[in-house]
Parts: sequence; C-alpha cells; structure tokens
Amino acid sequence: MDHPHLPTTESAVAALREIAREFHLEIEVGHDIGADRTSRRTTADIGATTDPDGSLPHEAYVELGGSPRITVRLFPEDDALITVEGVEFHDVPRDEVPAFLRSCYGGLAHVRGKLFPPGYRLIVPLPGDRTYKEVLPMIQLTPWLSGHVR
Repeated sequence: MDHPHLPTTESAVAALREIAREFHLEIEVGHDIGADRTSRRTTADIGATTDPDGSLPHEAYVELGGSPRITVRLFPEDDALITVEGVEFHDVPRDEVPAFLRSCYGGLAHVRGKLFPPGYRLIVPLPGDRTYKEVLPMIQLTPWLSGHVR
C-alpha cells in the first residue's frame, strides 16, 4: 500500500524522513508536544500538557530541502498542512502526506492555467484517482511553479 496508516505524528515523521532519503533531500523537524504548545490548542491553560482526555498532543513541523520547497505541519488530529512553494494545502489526511510528497518530488505535480476564471492551479495527483488542487495568484509563480505549467 502506498500510504500505510500513520497512527501517530512520530510515525508520519518517520515516513517523511524515508521520503527525504529516497529523494536525497535535507530534512529539518521541529516538535511541539503538549496541549499548551500545539497550534490548535490555544485555549489550553499555561503549563497544561495533556488534553482533557489525558492524551499528550504531538505536532511536528517538517521542512524539506530541494525543489520544490515544501513544509509540512502534522497536527495531532490526523491531518496536515502542506505548503508547496508558498501554496497551502489544508486538511490533507496524515495518511496521504507521503503520496502527496512523492507526487511533488517525483514530477507528477503540475500547474495548470485557466482563462475563465483567469488564474493558475497547482495540481497534485495521488494514486487512486485522488487529486489536490489549489488556486495560486499569478504573482506567486516561483521558478519551480513556472517550470511545471502544462
């Protein structure tokens, strides 16, 4: 299976480290552990490390070197925010993050221009006919994005 179930933030980070090795990319990982440290737990009391159910939320921020420039924020709620060359893809299921990155680094991701409505979309195809699309303003066309227009 191309996207094994990634039950924890740590297992997702391990999968991203494997992709970095596969594509010969540098990887930097930062961890935020505890309810008072994770971005979606802004209502947590100062010093509160566990959620009301007693669990310890774990969030990671991953920056990958190479081209395209990609960052991934893995949330405790089994989803991620993936940013490709400044284009944000919200609510990507954690299990789909490895396939998403392979699509980007493997040359499948591309930019498609449209006349009506005018603009560009970054398209990231995944196995199983799943596709992520995000609109990007023309001023945001980086050299990598410009080089992948179809």
